[in-house]
Amino acid sequence: KVPFTDLLDAAKCVVKALFIRQKYMGLSLQSFCRTTARYLEIFMMNHSHACTSMWLDACLFLDSAHTFCWQQRVSCLSFDVANRSTELDLPYPDLQEYIADMNVMMALIINGPVKSFCYRRLQYLSSKFQMHILLNEMKELAAQKKVPHRDFYNIRKVDTHIHASSCMNQKHLLRFIKRAMKKYPKEIVRVENGKGQTLMEVFETMNLTAFDLSVDTLDMHADRNTFHRFDKFNAKYNPIGESILREIFIKTDNYIEGKYFGHIIKEVMADLEESKYQNVELRLSIYGRSRDEWDKLAQWAVKHRVYSTNVRWLVQVPRLFDVYHTKKQLCNFQEMLENIFMPLFEVTVNPGSHPELHLFLQHVVGFDSVDDESKPEQHIFNLDSPLPVNWTEEDNPPYSYYLYYMYANMTVLNHLRRQRGFHALVLRPHCGEAGPIHHLVSGFMLSENISHGLLLRKAPVLQYLYYLAQIGIAMSPLSNNSLFLSYHRNPLPEYLSRGLMVSLSTDDPLQFHFTKCMLNCDIIVCYVWKLSSCDMCELARNSVLMSGFSDRVKCSWLGPKHIKEGQESNDIRRTNVPDIRVAYRYETMCEELNLITQAIRTDELETIEEEGSLYMGAV
Repeated sequence: KVPFTDLLDAAKCVVKALFIRQKYMGLSLQSFCRTTARYLEIFMMNHSHACTSMWLDACLFLDSAHTFCWQQRVSCLSFDVANRSTELDLPYPDLQEYIADMNVMMALIINGPVKSFCYRRLQYLSSKFQMHILLNEMKELAAQKKVPHRDFYNIRKVDTHIHASSCMNQKHLLRFIKRAMKKYPKEIVRVENGKGQTLMEVFETMNLTAFDLSVDTLDMHADRNTFHRFDKFNAKYNPIGESILREIFIKTDNYIEGKYFGHIIKEVMADLEESKYQNVELRLSIYGRSRDEWDKLAQWAVKHRVYSTNVRWLVQVPRLFDVYHTKKQLCNFQEMLENIFMPLFEVTVNPGSHPELHLFLQHVVGFDSVDDESKPEQHIFNLDSPLPVNWTEEDNPPYSYYLYYMYANMTVLNHLRRQRGFHALVLRPHCGEAGPIHHLVSGFMLSENISHGLLLRKAPVLQYLYYLAQIGIAMSPLSNNSLFLSYHRNPLPEYLSRGLMVSLSTDDPLQFHFTKCMLNCDIIVCYVWKLSSCDMCELARNSVLMSGFSDRVKCSWLGPKHIKEGQESNDIRRTNVPDIRVAYRYETMCEELNLITQAIRTDELETIEEEGSLYMGAV
């Protein structure tokens, strides 16, 4: 119990934060929780949340067919087609408004009474779930046993966070390298000082033969030395500690045009298709160093036919501007943005300008932002921050700066794609694995889903907001255990009990898995945290709901009513999640939303009554 005034103040802050998220999700054509939106609807008439313009100093692309004009403080993108000027009214987020909203959010998450309120609600949610388990665990188990054919192993699940360059396990990569050495020993795989090197010669320079290779020789498993050492973890991507082998075997852009990597990916896809029920969203990198990166990536994908009904792609953008700028590969941050987004605008307006990219984008669902979040940030993003064209400093822009400009460009792109009849892309960054809390504020405002989210355990207000907005969190306990947080401190079981939208992901099987089984992560977690079959099936259902697979596919996997609310959305014959569990989650969520909205409505009614009595007294 809390005093009504404290409840009212906290409720107003929470509702304001939810409105902020709803505004940015709506503007960028990303999804927002239906149940939460329904409860917020009653406030719509009293709260204006329109976005007007965008500060983006983007530049533009010019050729004989199209002319993009994209200038500062202009809220439209115009282009000329066949000498006929056409102006598209494409909404932007306004930088000034974004900074103001971010400041509101930062003040809100450190507000003492609001923190107390949110902490109490989270504790209540944990206790309520324990009561639910005590009362209903046997009923849930009985409901699962009644379902023919289904169990945890044959329900659809999606690995919502996995990097393509480490989607195979060590034994798989080792066998492939040995096969390649026997099959293509004379194939030229790289050029050194103008002279071609065959695969055999590359290994001879390392004094190695196929017989010498072993899992221990590859040395790609994360170990106790990688804990809090992101640099050592990244070095584990190099087979035998050699970056040359990483370039040859797990890169798309190399002398052999990613031939070996394409073969490995197809083998992984074949394993997924054979297992039928396991699906993945693989990450591939676009660095923003040059304008032709998209075309090269798409040509690799089309040439090697890395397509599968079990796979969707996300494009990750490493936050490495400072490295490229130091190497004189980029003049300013604007150039990096142009290299990432201009090919996407071009192919959206004219698919024939990049035919392979047009094909590839049909299987791309969104963007990811990646790097070591624990790196210290020298700059605070505010209205005094340089615009991208003026960011020529040696320091890397802060996390929130990267995220805002990726979001802003993606927003304009999504509106253009919708007008052209293409699907919208979403933002699903690595967020809250380490570093400052404000990363999670940026994620809350701008991202449809996030990966990791470990730091929510230290921020009760944000954790409660992520719960109310049902923001997807792809968690990777195996990866966290090797890098930042041991199993017994990992908040995943706590998040799950409270009802946050969490799923299990593998992150990097190459570094963590010992077997071919993609369920390795799930099985370990099940034993460590004593999760029930119902818990595991709920995690699997969450993974499908938060994934980028189409609604048509989700209807097939979860049932045709999966977009509805509450128990009606569940089909136990497909998900193996008992209706009791889904009904509990929905009723609890409605109770929380009703608590905060009812407090504000009660206050408004009392205010109206007071004003009415004052008016009568004056008469």
